[in-house]
Amino acid sequence: MDSIKVKDYMDRRPVLLRPEMNLATAVDQLLDNHKLGAAVVNENEHIIGFLTQQDCLDVMLKSSYHCDLTATVADCMLTDVVIMTPETSILEVAGQMTGMKPKVYPVVDNNCVLGTINRTHVLKAINLYMQQSYLAPV
Repeated sequence: MDSIKVKDYMDRRPVLLRPEMNLATAVDQLLDNHKLGAAVVNENEHIIGFLTQQDCLDVMLKSSYHCDLTATVADCMLTDVVIMTPETSILEVAGQMTGMKPKVYPVVDNNCVLGTINRTHVLKAINLYMQQSYLAPV
């Protein structure tokens, strides 16, 4: 199972956000692209943060009481980002996801975002592995 890598199951079409972007615009991008989260990148396309639907929900709920959504991506993004590489084992990602950590991670190589890996991707990989293990000839 250690041989199953993130690169085999990751989403290779990431949404990239900018820190100065209005939060409502970022939410539109997440929703339009059916993404749980997106990397925040600088002008060199290097990752500087990550924004999840959960981060947006918290801020938007508070803003809805006053109808004043003025937050930017930079105001809400995580800056202490746990990243995965294409060569990270699916088991390692699954271990990270069993805790309170986010359920979606950016996949990064040389500080550039290649995609994301989320709980659905990891569960699919483990499920496929288990099915193949049970069906393998003895």
